[in-house]
Amino acid sequence: MSITDLLNSEDIRKAVGAFAAADTFDYKKFFQMVGLKKKSPDDVKKVFHILDKDKSGFIEEDELGSILKGFAADARELTAKETKTLLAAGDKDGDGKIGAEGEPGKTVSQDPAGN
Repeated sequence: MSITDLLNSEDIRKAVGAFAAADTFDYKKFFQMVGLKKKSPDDVKKVFHILDKDKSGFIEEDELGSILKGFAADARELTAKETKTLLAAGDKDGDGKIGAEGEPGKTVSQDPAGN
């Protein structure tokens, strides 16, 4: 399964383009732009598992830095600052990674960062 089986390729292209410049990434806007906010919890979990490149059940900091590439191969890497911001938003237990499940009301069903 690919990301475009779940999300519209044109929405992805526009979202990746909107955050092409370094230090402009806003994960809430990005996830809204690609259509994740409108997806079922099951579909969002499928997207999470596509982005979980090492299939560990978690998205770790090194995977987060490349998260845009999970949506579009030609996308840029996140800056260290952007990566830390995204990790802080999704890492609810402080273990340095984001799981597919979070605390009640803060699951991946809202977005892969747990927001």
